[in-house]
Amino acid sequence: MQTSVLEKYCDARLPWYTIYPTVAQFSTVVGAEACEKWLQRLPVNESVSLYFHVPFCRSICWYCGFARSITRRDSPILEYLAVLRKEIELVGAQVPQRLPVSDVHFGGGTPTLIEPAQFGALMELLRRRFAVSKTAAIAVEIDPRTFTLATSEALAAAGVNRASLGVQSFDPIVQKAINRVQSEAQTERAVEMLRQHGVIRINFDLIYGLPNQTVRSCVQTATTAVAMRPDRLAVFGYAHVPSFKKNQRLIDEATLPDSPARAEQAAAMANTLIAAGYRQIGLDHFALPDDELTLAQKAGRLRRNSLGYSADTCHKVIGFGPSAIGRLGDGYVQNEVEAGSYSDQINARRLATAKGYCLSLEDRVRAAIIERLMCDFEVDVPAICITHGFDPVPFLGSPERLAMLAEDGIVEVAKGFIRVRQEHRFLTRAVAAAFDAYLGAPLC
Repeated sequence: MQTSVLEKYCDARLPWYTIYPTVAQFSTVVGAEACEKWLQRLPVNESVSLYFHVPFCRSICWYCGFARSITRRDSPILEYLAVLRKEIELVGAQVPQRLPVSDVHFGGGTPTLIEPAQFGALMELLRRRFAVSKTAAIAVEIDPRTFTLATSEALAAAGVNRASLGVQSFDPIVQKAINRVQSEAQTERAVEMLRQHGVIRINFDLIYGLPNQTVRSCVQTATTAVAMRPDRLAVFGYAHVPSFKKNQRLIDEATLPDSPARAEQAAAMANTLIAAGYRQIGLDHFALPDDELTLAQKAGRLRRNSLGYSADTCHKVIGFGPSAIGRLGDGYVQNEVEAGSYSDQINARRLATAKGYCLSLEDRVRAAIIERLMCDFEVDVPAICITHGFDPVPFLGSPERLAMLAEDGIVEVAKGFIRVRQEHRFLTRAVAAAFDAYLGAPLC
């Protein structure tokens, strides 16, 4: 049954619904002028989140699907930081003075390639331009292969309190196949340095569905990760899209597991982590019982954003750096993806917004329904519609798709309340797709 429904609902081809509508709906109709107006409208008494994209790595990982540049030199990073500072000043001039901030995230790329002194100076600028809360969550993504003691000290001094370590797999055969050779000792050393300096909230990123990966190697990776006791783990499925990401063409497609094998790997990793005391959060996150994600899930306030699952209560995100996505009150905005174009715009004293999307009232209702499905595996459609002042009938998704999902035993539907059955939660994206007005043909 699992194999047949995977094929029927084309789960691998569906959006991950970290945001809705998805980036595919973004348009150049929404540009810098719209972004400027939306920034100016941000309420001065509501906290926002800040996201910084640092697009540099020392070497290329063949599986990577993010916007990044490979550099062995520090000069491109220093040049980028100069532009980033200008963008912070530009945005800071548009938003209400000292806008409150409760969450900061540095992603990449490899943000820890920023020299310690430069990172400290960047955080000082942020605190001058924004009212960063003393209790703010400040997170940084880390590549353990290039992480140093000096960087660990700098992160702690700058107030960083969460680190997300890229691991992917501890299997040396898989590592070689994706051009990311990273020893267990390197990861352990990074974790130890962080904890010694007070950065005690640790996340690991793992991936299944990689070349030469097996259920056994997935379990071994999860077991090795558990021994280091990170607070959270994100377990993502590898998305092979070589037509969009040229570096993925270096991966031998013949070594990739098929859909049933991927599902088996995901289940094996989940079972390993749950047996070790972690709670499953949504589709692909796992957290210790006292972690903020677990507490947010229990309280029914788990969120879904462009970084995945979050306990952050902010409804607005300002994105900085090339390709960064922000969500402002009126809609989504995305910066220029190419670093050169991004720099040109900022150096010309213009916001680097390349495209975006203006949210309609209907979009907001559909987004709320999809978010609850992705977070809770159930949703009260009439309750959400009434909250937004809408008749629930038009928002019950595609009747044909919902009926088919119910007929296949994937969901239970009663008076507009939809629940994904426990054994079919891996198909939650297919259920969410029933509420996606822009997806097009619902089935293959």
